[in-house]
Amino acid sequence: MAVRIGTSGWNYPTGKGTWNGIFYPLPEDRERGFDELRFYAERFNTVEVNSTFYGQPRANAALNWVKRTPDDFEFTVKLYQKFTHPGMTIDRTPVAAADVDAFKGGIEPLAASGKLGPLLMQFPFSFQRSQEAIDYLAWLLEAFADYRAAVELRHRSWSDAQAETQTLLLEHRASWVQIDEPKFQSSVHQDLSAGESDIYYVRFHGRNAREWWDHAESEDRYNYFYSEEELEPIAEKARQARDLKKTIYLMMNNHFSAQSVANATTLKNMLDEPITARMPAELVERFPDLARIVATLPRARLL
Repeated sequence: MAVRIGTSGWNYPTGKGTWNGIFYPLPEDRERGFDELRFYAERFNTVEVNSTFYGQPRANAALNWVKRTPDDFEFTVKLYQKFTHPGMTIDRTPVAAADVDAFKGGIEPLAASGKLGPLLMQFPFSFQRSQEAIDYLAWLLEAFADYRAAVELRHRSWSDAQAETQTLLLEHRASWVQIDEPKFQSSVHQDLSAGESDIYYVRFHGRNAREWWDHAESEDRYNYFYSEEELEPIAEKARQARDLKKTIYLMMNNHFSAQSVANATTLKNMLDEPITARMPAELVERFPDLARIVATLPRARLL
């Protein structure tokens, strides 16, 4: 049983919602050899890997991540979009065994080091329940049967058949990802309870309903900061899951301007998880409620 709290991705160098100057120093203020992943892993014990969604993972990159993180750190790895979003990829040919083998080979250093958490199978809203979809999901889970899977389903057709969906996932030792997001008529319905799996996995996408579908930049969708009052009901669900001896993953995806970092830190405090490393002064200035729960590093420009 473990509680793992982190963010979706650790590298946001560009855009309006960059982490530079908030969680990480600006490039011109960084000491020689500053390493974002090392810095992140001193403060959190898990992270979702986003890069594997956009391309097949590379074993040399995964081995590099292993070397830069503590022994007890875990990576939850997002499945390549060709497996879950076939309409978004350039190569729209059917998923083949070679693609499965390539993905497995790319994450092997994580698995061999004991730093591999669940594989995150993030399906889009357009992936609706049908016999074809059920058969494909079952095939995908079987193809990756050697790993623990966390499956994110966003359309309500899956929760309308909750018992059947849960049975399918449990047959493959997969957990059903609970998602906090803006809710619309066709959104998946979930109560964020622990469920029957031994893994309790929650993703926090923010509640920016106004810009969820209509936004100038994709990052705008995740421009949302949770109050402690909003986090508390989910924290209580996590406490209940902890009491049931489940392994817990609470992953903040409201990454705009490092809001996910601040909310993940607050969640750690709410669940009595240790906060030992100091946080940047710039982060605490942006999110002043953190001042009562973290120690602060000097301002980057003074280093």
